[in-house]
Amino acid sequence: MQNSVLETLLGAVVIVVAAGFLSFAFSVTDSRAVAGYELAARFDRVDGLEIGSDVRMGGIKIGTIRSQTLDPQTYVAIVRFSVDPNIKVPADSSASIESESLLGGRYLAIVPGGDDRVLAPGEEIRFTQASVSLEQLLGKFLGGGITTPQAPAPAAPAPAAAAPALGMPTLGAPALGAPK
Repeated sequence: MQNSVLETLLGAVVIVVAAGFLSFAFSVTDSRAVAGYELAARFDRVDGLEIGSDVRMGGIKIGTIRSQTLDPQTYVAIVRFSVDPNIKVPADSSASIESESLLGGRYLAIVPGGDDRVLAPGEEIRFTQASVSLEQLLGKFLGGGITTPQAPAPAAPAPAAAAPALGMPTLGAPALGAPK
């Protein structure tokens, strides 16, 4: 009986430590959703971008992906995301889907423009770049779909200089008919 109480107590301590570690990990990694105003962007493809993924500007998390839908008329993906209310996004900003690493997920990167007008809640970023499929790039590279530029062929040697006209010596050569 004494052993089972000790084991139960030790198990409870392990659970409390694990909960503390998870709490610390979430607070350090900044994985919380960002509440703020909503913006949207349209992309041809959103491979790997998930609801809850980061929205970053200059590498700093400023928002969270809220939803992804497909426009049934244009077949374009519409991504809606929240942005921190303290961050004002210029109207001519661009959005692209970037890869965190070769093995990691994707995030939405916003590159601010220089316009004085800022996007209001509900507006759309007009300039976008869809995600690049690493699998397709590797397939093209390994399968020979990507060609590397060839070095230009060496130029043909210049034709030999025409023989000098009679009576016109070349530099360093005796004139025809001149005594040796």
